[in-house]
Amino acid sequence: MEERLKQIPSDVVKIVLFGPESTGKTTLSQQLASYYNTLWVPEYAREYLQDKWDREQKTCEPHDLLPIAEGQIRLENEYTEKVKDLLICDTDLLETKVYSEAYYLGYTDPILEKYALENQYDLYLLTYIDTPWVKDDLRDKPDEREKMYLYFKDTLEKYNRNFVILKGEPEKRLKIAIEHVDKILDND
Repeated sequence: MEERLKQIPSDVVKIVLFGPESTGKTTLSQQLASYYNTLWVPEYAREYLQDKWDREQKTCEPHDLLPIAEGQIRLENEYTEKVKDLLICDTDLLETKVYSEAYYLGYTDPILEKYALENQYDLYLLTYIDTPWVKDDLRDKPDEREKMYLYFKDTLEKYNRNFVILKGEPEKRLKIAIEHVDKILDND
């Protein structure tokens, strides 16, 4: 089972959108993929949990986290083989780890934690909470946005990840993201 959480070896530059729910990660993933004429890996948890909600009217439970992580890395590995230079990831296993800890009293499955820390990305784009909250079936922490944002930021700092914070209007966020992605691509 562990192998199902491991990235395939690749020279592809990988950029991760990272941050609390309803902060524009998916929109920005799509914009960046369009700008760079590449693919973006959607957030597997959204599909998985929406299906669960539609079937059972239940939200995420601890036993869902490994299947979500496996689905996410499977998608990432599939998309990695389809691109030449750059892949935009709407999330990663480190984000799944953050949600696990935040929702389940600090607990993360040891296998999930291992690969959340082992899998590598070139840049994290941390989305700030200055976007409007959009309610849906899965989002449930509108009053904890600041707390969640700080948890995401602290995680990136704790594990010494290369990241930049994106704030402001969508156009400004996109411009800052492109500047930082270009620096990574120029150094590659």
